Amino acid sequence: MSTAAAPAVRSRFLGDRRRRTLAWVGLSLVVVLGVFVAGGVAGDAASTTALADRNLGPSADHPFGTDPLGRDLLARVLAGLRLSLVVGTTAALISAVIALVLASAAAVFGGVVDRVVSWLVDLFLALPHLVLLILLAFVLGGGTQAAVLAVALTHWPTLTRVLRGRAREIVSSDHVAVSRQLGHGRAWIARHHLAGHLTGHFLVGAVLLFPHAILHEAALSFLGLGVDPGEPSIGVLLAESMRYLSAGAWWLAVLPGLCLLVVVKLVDTIGENTRALLDPRSAHL
Repeated sequence: MSTAAAPAVRSRFLGDRRRRTLAWVGLSLVVVLGVFVAGGVAGDAASTTALADRNLGPSADHPFGTDPLGRDLLARVLAGLRLSLVVGTTAALISAVIALVLASAAAVFGGVVDRVVSWLVDLFLALPHLVLLILLAFVLGGGTQAAVLAVALTHWPTLTRVLRGRAREIVSSDHVAVSRQLGHGRAWIARHHLAGHLTGHFLVGAVLLFPHAILHEAALSFLGLGVDPGEPSIGVLLAESMRYLSAGAWWLAVLPGLCLLVVVKLVDTIGENTRALLDPRSAHL
């Protein structure tokens, strides 16, 4: 292959890879949105009891079987996944905003503020994550709001470290130094320099926090500290299934758990591929 043809081949290769990445993001996003919409449609069926159909195995009428009250398990799983998506989205966004604010403050003000932020990040990363999550949920009294706050308040340190490193690079750049010489203050620099450069990292970080938020919400619900027990959360479904596994009702735990893992993997795929699109250097050729 000639040297002149090499750039064209590389360009086609990168273009094909970008199209594949976009296709994966689009497909994963469509499936996740489909689950969200289906969960809303299945809300009534998820709460409809039929005591004559208790603990039925998977069949044509009930693809996922039924639970101990005769409720259709597929409908309850879809409604639970929808609730997990709502809780996970809320918690991930709150956590990402906390990370963005702390990272921007550390970079813009520097000095004591930077050291305090760095100390807080190291402190939270040093603490046992799941233990801290359980303690916060317990102190907040349990329930859906407590689960959202507990997850949000424990998932910001890693993203803060990433954003802080990127923000410090921007603040120490030449064009920011010129802005300071022109008399622009810290708020102006944060709004006009940091905001645009950190937006992509913030969005990708929020998406990558999302799978962790969903799994930890399910863990809290499984332990009775998450969403309200009356809600069809995946964690609640798994907790209820423990009493019936010894009787052979395997579908009560296996099918909700598999669906949760699939949704988490799809969201993780969206985050990883979005990061590859925004920062090609993060992906391997």
